[in-house]
Amino acid sequence: MKQDMIVILDLGSSENTTLAREIRALGVYSEIHPHDITKEELNQLPNVKGVILNGGEHRHVDGKDIDVLPEIYEAGYPVIAIDHALACCEVKLSAYPTEEQLKDFVFATCKAEANWNMKNFVADQVERIRSQVGDKKVLLALSGGVDSSVVAAMLIKAIGKQLVCVHVNHGLMRKGESESVVEVFKNQMDANLVYVDASERFLKKLENVDDPEAKRKIIGAEFIRVFEEEARKLEGIDFLAQGTIYPDIVESGTKTAKVVKSHHNVGGLPEDLEFELVEPLYYLFKDEVRACGVELGLPHDMVYRQPFPGPGLGVRCLGAITRERLEAVRESDAILREEFAKSGLDQKVWQYFTIVPDFKSVGVKNNARCFEYPVILRAVNTIDAMTASIEQIDWAILEKITDRILKEVPNVNRVCYDLTPKPCGTIEWE
Repeated sequence: MKQDMIVILDLGSSENTTLAREIRALGVYSEIHPHDITKEELNQLPNVKGVILNGGEHRHVDGKDIDVLPEIYEAGYPVIAIDHALACCEVKLSAYPTEEQLKDFVFATCKAEANWNMKNFVADQVERIRSQVGDKKVLLALSGGVDSSVVAAMLIKAIGKQLVCVHVNHGLMRKGESESVVEVFKNQMDANLVYVDASERFLKKLENVDDPEAKRKIIGAEFIRVFEEEARKLEGIDFLAQGTIYPDIVESGTKTAKVVKSHHNVGGLPEDLEFELVEPLYYLFKDEVRACGVELGLPHDMVYRQPFPGPGLGVRCLGAITRERLEAVRESDAILREEFAKSGLDQKVWQYFTIVPDFKSVGVKNNARCFEYPVILRAVNTIDAMTASIEQIDWAILEKITDRILKEVPNVNRVCYDLTPKPCGTIEWE
């Protein structure tokens, strides 16, 4: 069944994602698009039933207020404006709509049906993928994380063996991560999986690079280069699949919002990209991605596994990456995950990891002065990765983790716990 859609046009509001989620909660699909979308582009979107012009505090850009193109008002869709300053349309609201106002517009005015669910979403995306790809092949960066795993399952459902999965070990993986990816996808799911050990190549590119944005973009660009090299060994590869989700897009900046940080699959793509992108999760929030994975039949452990950023431990080994600190991050992270699993926190906490900064402090080991690195623990809970709260961990568990890290991880003499929520801190440190 085709899902009806309400389109939100971003005119500087910070509530776009909130509004989209509220409409989806009513059972109607909603997507967010830029304010300068053309009538032709709008008409190409499937099953549009109405348009919301969402103005807000960032509407004033380059010395003037932005607005939609006049042709949008003549496109034939019901239009509501949430901003008293916007141009004339059917309805204007000077404040954020109440649930009743939203329901009235979506159902009474737009005549939309409440048919947004994961079964229909998967069916629609499978159809879109088949239409886009045809009989060509798709290359997928398969990290083994939730996003790329769900994309893989979606593409396998849509195009089967036309999908070629490439797992790149960039030397920034968690302990045992690459081995697990090979076991699950190649041995258990029988995917077309190419394993590439490019760890030395990535680490060399990252030598002496301490700026977080530069690191992310180097990692993203190098990923693409590796895929291009693998694609040249294959025939008919025209598409690159990515697990981009909506929070990635928001944090990488829009026409009315500043960049929080560039995501490797958004800000790091080179201009001479040789592939057309396939991004079936582009407008899903993290909890919806997991629901999609369940609908696609992925194992529970895979769908609800620990989130892991594309740049991997590269954004947790702060500053210029060194092998010594990278190993400290990897080993301390393994201890944290092991102890969380023992205490059941792995089923309760959304994301937890360790960070090693690029400075040392004085300590005492074996009755002698030492000058070594601290390890920072972070454990957060969130629904959509747009905001996050801190998990209050039992003191005895923190003491056990601290004791193990100090005894088992070389070059470390302190352990700290990060109590900063998002905002104002992001989930990752870089």
